[in-house]
Amino acid sequence: MFKPVTAPCGWNSWDCFGAAVTEKQVRANAKFMAENLKDYGWEYVVVDIQWYEPGAVSHEYRRFADLCMDEYGRLIPAPGRFPSSEGGKGFKPLADYVHSLGLKFGIHIMRGIPRQAVSKNTPVLGTDKTARDAARFNSICYWNPDMYGVEDNDAGKAYYDSVFKLYASWGVDFIKCDDIARELPREEKELIMLSTALQECGRDMVLSLSPGPALLEYAQTYKDTANMWRITDDFWDDWKLLYAMFERAEKWSIHAGAGHYPDADMLPIGPIRQVYDKKNRTNFTKDEQITMMTLWCIMRSPLFIGGDMPGFDEFTTGLVTGEEIMRMHKNSRHAHQVFRKKDETGETILWVAENCEGGLYAAVFNAGEAESEIRIPLSELEVYMPVKALELWSKREIEFEEEIRVKLPAHGATAYLLK
Repeated sequence: MFKPVTAPCGWNSWDCFGAAVTEKQVRANAKFMAENLKDYGWEYVVVDIQWYEPGAVSHEYRRFADLCMDEYGRLIPAPGRFPSSEGGKGFKPLADYVHSLGLKFGIHIMRGIPRQAVSKNTPVLGTDKTARDAARFNSICYWNPDMYGVEDNDAGKAYYDSVFKLYASWGVDFIKCDDIARELPREEKELIMLSTALQECGRDMVLSLSPGPALLEYAQTYKDTANMWRITDDFWDDWKLLYAMFERAEKWSIHAGAGHYPDADMLPIGPIRQVYDKKNRTNFTKDEQITMMTLWCIMRSPLFIGGDMPGFDEFTTGLVTGEEIMRMHKNSRHAHQVFRKKDETGETILWVAENCEGGLYAAVFNAGEAESEIRIPLSELEVYMPVKALELWSKREIEFEEEIRVKLPAHGATAYLLK
């Protein structure tokens, strides 16, 4: 099984373009990443849902729309939206462009086989089976009914093999598979079959499972079959969702390890929801965005930018190109919450993690509704002597004698490397 040595970092088209992203928009974001973010560890460019739907215009789905599909029931890019795919080329020309920039290319898929393929009873490549032999008719996603589930039989296995061999021929490096992470145990056999087909396709690909919340009791199954899995439903720019993420992160952090990472979902920063209004920007405050990045990085969640990167301002670009905060994302090990305390001054949360290159990371969060001066004895970190520290966002050197003392705005955060 392919095991990326660090949690994947990239861009995904969902937050800004929904189901309606075009090749022009993907290329523009890839170019921006290559020119501005690649040196900081950002590398995946992912086309999200319904790239095979010619008439998609927003985040909503057109039920039972005609989808673009080949003669073997495999979905292919809509050429009106992805012109380079014309003539059966699929995503290979777009993937080649992304690779030429030194980046990696990914796509979203729905678990299953297209209902359209079953209706036409298309053949399964390389077999005497058909789509109806592969389909599980009682397994349909309630929020996007494009697909039937796939049977755990010879036809189903052959169908998944054909799909992932097609993706390998396109040069796909990343698969985000939807309608599966929270569907265990009902869809566990299909997850294993899908994961096996991916692993045997002849190309290394990251496998990401959506949507969440994933189920803690199946943590080992996720680790055995995938590289990342969503621990939340769609995460948007709402403080209530960010506040709730602390509890999810605390429960899942112990499951981050070599090649497998609990996924706190995309970063809804910069220009998002662009299909509705080009003026739309994230509703998170700057302090909330710093809190989000700090938590995602210390817990080693995958990082996927949701905003349209060519529209980033200086703050947003700086948010994702901080050398020390991105180094914490790469080097954090065994991250966990030390405490979460409420008192008359507000709510303080402390996380720590080992730095695999030496030292201790400490992240301090003010989850309260007012500015607060926070004092944390070093003994809470099991440090019993004065230490030098680097504040990761500002790169300021500090010395702590007996306690960490910091003033943080409401919903704000800071992070240190204690040496």
